[in-house]
Amino acid sequence: MDFSLLYYALQGLAGFIAFVTIWGWLPLDNWWVRGVEFPRIQIMMLGIIAWVGMIVFFSEWELGQWILFVVLSGTLAFQLRMVLPYTKLWKKEVQKAKDKPEGQAHQIKIMVSNVLTPNDETKKLVDLVKQKQPDILITLESDKKWEQALQQVESDYPYTVKVPLDNLYGMHLYSKLELIDPEVKYLMIDDIPSIHTQLRLQGGRVVWLYCLHPMPPSPTEADKSTTRDAELLMVGKHIKENDQTAILAGDLNDVAWSKTTRRFQRISGLLDPRIGRHFINTFHVKYPFLRWALDHIFHSACFTVVDIQRMPSVGSDHFPVMTTLQYEPEEASKQEGNAPTVQAEDIQETDNKIEEGKKEGEKVSEEHRQDQRSFG
Repeated sequence: MDFSLLYYALQGLAGFIAFVTIWGWLPLDNWWVRGVEFPRIQIMMLGIIAWVGMIVFFSEWELGQWILFVVLSGTLAFQLRMVLPYTKLWKKEVQKAKDKPEGQAHQIKIMVSNVLTPNDETKKLVDLVKQKQPDILITLESDKKWEQALQQVESDYPYTVKVPLDNLYGMHLYSKLELIDPEVKYLMIDDIPSIHTQLRLQGGRVVWLYCLHPMPPSPTEADKSTTRDAELLMVGKHIKENDQTAILAGDLNDVAWSKTTRRFQRISGLLDPRIGRHFINTFHVKYPFLRWALDHIFHSACFTVVDIQRMPSVGSDHFPVMTTLQYEPEEASKQEGNAPTVQAEDIQETDNKIEEGKKEGEKVSEEHRQDQRSFG
């Protein structure tokens, strides 16, 4: 049987995997570079197929094939290093919550849902909220239509922050817990909000909550990831400098293993409850093979994890995700050592990125204003 076509296909796949991996190392913010950070799971799976195929089918290798195999092995090892922390094979960054008597277990349930503005299946989210009863509900891409639909659950949520927008960046926050001095800020771009508030937990402790949804790098959104990266790093730096106990949640339009999100963790000191557990791939609902985690939650070391899971589809292109945390300050000293260590270049790189983001944000804001005037 002639396996020549298979030989060539496997070599082509190996070359593609190596090229895409190395391409992603370019120090550029352009979407056509940063975009390859998203499908690391898919790249890894294809890389394994190519690696195994080369071993099984190639019997007499020439020098070029040996070089290709070595390069493929190195790039595959890199992809595995990025992905494996989000499996049970890795050490947990956040410990499982301890069982405590009722009244002493100060827990907080947070649901994050990018609803997709054109999505008309509002009842699905309303029913899910009624069923799961989160303490905090954060909706993204929510406009006036969604605000009106969520009035059905609003009686359970006495504290709200509403930013209905029809530009795919609307945001709503519903809370059973007291919100203290909530603010809506536009950190990088004039029409892309974020919510910053203090939150009083059941036991009386006050922590900070940040809700973010920056613009993604893509051919239809932003040409570069600069404003997205800068917004996340700006909040991370603020948390660290002010020594805040904090939770950050939202659709970050980034994956946890990207260089920016990993730097954010080092700068902020916040932990990722998914590390050592499992993937929470929330996007895209319709394409199971092309899914990755865009909706995130990070938190200070004084929280442990009760549960974190993806919720059923609500008709959006994102699945909602709900995380239950438990406030256990006695565990903070143990867990702080699990936070990634700040590297020498992180502080300078963060400051540079924030400055670049502000300049890029001014340019994008002006473009949006011009678009509004032209349509007005």
